[in-house]
Amino acid sequence: MNNPEQFDVVVIGAGPSGALASSLLVQKGWRVLVLEQQIFPRFTIGESLLPQCMEYLADANLVAPLHEHAASLGFQFKNGAAFHRAGENTAINFTEKSSPGPGTTYQVKRGLFDKLLADNAQLQGAVIRYQHSVKDYKVTDVFENSSDKGNTNKDSTDKNGGATLLVHDAQQQPYQVQARFVLDASGFGRVLPKLLNLELPSNFPVRSAYFSHFVDNISDENFDRNKILITVHPEHRDIWYWLIPFSDGTASIGVVAESERFNDDEAEVMLNRFLEQDPHLKALLAKRELIGPARSITGYSSNVSKLYGQHFALLGNAGEFLDPVFSSGVTIALKSASLIAPLVDQYLKGETIDFEQHYAKPLQAGVNCFRTFVTGWYDTRFQDVIFHTEQNKQVREMISAILAGYAWDTSNPFVAQSERRLNVLAQLCRT
Repeated sequence: MNNPEQFDVVVIGAGPSGALASSLLVQKGWRVLVLEQQIFPRFTIGESLLPQCMEYLADANLVAPLHEHAASLGFQFKNGAAFHRAGENTAINFTEKSSPGPGTTYQVKRGLFDKLLADNAQLQGAVIRYQHSVKDYKVTDVFENSSDKGNTNKDSTDKNGGATLLVHDAQQQPYQVQARFVLDASGFGRVLPKLLNLELPSNFPVRSAYFSHFVDNISDENFDRNKILITVHPEHRDIWYWLIPFSDGTASIGVVAESERFNDDEAEVMLNRFLEQDPHLKALLAKRELIGPARSITGYSSNVSKLYGQHFALLGNAGEFLDPVFSSGVTIALKSASLIAPLVDQYLKGETIDFEQHYAKPLQAGVNCFRTFVTGWYDTRFQDVIFHTEQNKQVREMISAILAGYAWDTSNPFVAQSERRLNVLAQLCRT
C-alpha cells in the first residue's frame, strides 16, 4: 500500500472495449494494466455483432484471431437480420448497404469471444489481472519520483498528474495502482460512474430481458442461421424476441418487454411462457432444449452526466447503454475504444486534448442515431418501415448501413438527420 505500482494506463474491465483500447495502447508502447472483476470466460449477452465491429477489431490486430478460431468456438457467420411480425417476414442483407466497409461479421458466444480478445490483448503486451476489483479513485500527483523504465514510448512527457486506484485482489487484499490515465470499460459494472457519482437515469422506460442458451433443434429449411431473427409479439408491438443462432446448433434466445409485463415467476418459466405466445417461434422452437439456467436483467438502459473527466474516460456501456434490439452495444463499445485510444496516446505525450470535441461529441453522434431507431422501434415507426412491402432500394441500403453499425457515416442522410428522416419515411410507409 505504501509503494503503489505505476502504469501509464489502467483499464477497468477486460470486455471488448477494454481489450481493444489496451491493444491499441500497448502497440503505441505504453504500459497498460487491465483490472477485471470476473474470471473469463463468463456468461454475458450481446452476442450478435454488427459488421462495423470488424473494422475496429482489424485496427487492433484482433480480427485475424477471430477468423481463425470462429469455427472451433461455435461462432456463426452473420450477413444480416431477419424480422417476423404476425405472419409477415422480411430481412435486411448487410452487404447491400450504402456505407463502405465490411458487410458480414459473426454471432458469437460472448464468454468465449471476450476471452479471445482479452487473451490476444495480453499477447500484445497488456497486463490483465482477473478477479481484481477497483474500490476507489482519487486524482493525485503521481510519477513525480518515477522513471520511464519499462515504457518503450520515447516521446512520453511526465505530466506529474494522474489517479490512484484502490484495488482488491482475488483474496480481497487491498493494494494501490497509480495511472496517468484511467479508462473505465467495466460495462454494466459502471465502476467510475458509481464511484464519482456520474450516473443519470435513462430516458427509456424500465425494461426487462429474459434469456438463455438452447439447443434449438430447428428443422425449418427456410430458417436462415446467417441472420439474427427479431420477432415482434403478435399482440403487443412493444414486446420483441431475439433468436441468435450459433454454428454448433445452439442459440441465444430472449424476450424483452417493459418490466410490468413480467411477474415474479422464475426466469425459465417466464421465458418459455412468452415463447409459446408467438405461433411462429412456438413452431420454430418446438424441440428446443434449455442449456443451463435462464436469466434476467432489469433496468439495463443507463446514462451518465459526462463521458470524461480529470485523467479518465468512460467506454461503452460504462457510459451509456441504449437497448439490445439492434445489437448496438458492442459496436458502441468498440467505437468508444477506437476513438479514445489515439487521444490517450497524444495526452500521454504531453499534448493538450479536447476530449469534448474529439471524443464525447463524435461518440454521442452515433449513439444518438442508434437512439432514434431504437425509439422508433418501440413506438412502431421503424417497425412500419421495416415491414413495408414496397421499399425503395436506395433508402433500404441506407437503413441497412445503420443496422450494420455504420451510425457515424454522416454521408448517410438517415445518420445526419436521423429523427427527421425517420419521421418522414414512417409517414410515407403508413400512407
